[in-house]
Parts: sequence; structure tokens; C-alpha cells
Amino acid sequence: MEKNMKYHHIGIPTQVKREGEQYDKKFKIWMVGCEKSPYSIEWLRYEKDCPFPELVKTVAHVGFAVDDMDEAIAGKNVIIEPCYINETLRIAFIEYDGAPVEFLEFKKKV
Repeated sequence: MEKNMKYHHIGIPTQVKREGEQYDKKFKIWMVGCEKSPYSIEWLRYEKDCPFPELVKTVAHVGFAVDDMDEAIAGKNVIIEPCYINETLRIAFIEYDGAPVEFLEFKKKV
């Protein structure tokens, strides 16, 4: 594992509706966040018109918390450019050896 990366979760695409799902209008995703799982599993159900690449919508991904997003994605095959999910969380996805990998950069609230 690269320096300054810490395992955060595994994201698993599903077609099954799950109790406690929340909907993200911006990305058109139903999800049950990893914070609700004792094993850090995030369940993701994508709408047909979700803007994410098919690779992300169909293959499980691993998520890593990083200190510096720009450093983490430098020179990598970025498939989802860095974007803010909310005021404290910025994410990006890369493709590595045929699999999606997510990076999460958490900012402290000011």
C-alpha cells in the first residue's frame, strides 16, 4: 500500500434494495454507508442514468482515506475526477489493474 493511505471500506454494487438506503440526487445512487456495517461494507445501487463509469457501477471497489487527494491520484488513470460529496468529503476514483479504487480526502470543518 502506498504511504499516507489508510483502508476505509469496500463498496459493493447491488440491485437489491436495502433497509436504511439513502439517495444521492447528484450522483443518482442509493447507498447504505460503510459506517452502518461492522465490516466497513458500503452497498451501492446505481440508477440507470448515474454518471459514473460502468466499471464503478459493476465492479466492487476498495476505498482508501488519503491525506492529499492530488498527490494520491498523480500519474494514475483517473476515472472519476475529484469532487466534493459534501463540505468535508472529497472523493476520486482511479482504475488499477482493471478494478476501481476510491480515494477519500476528509477535511476538518472550519
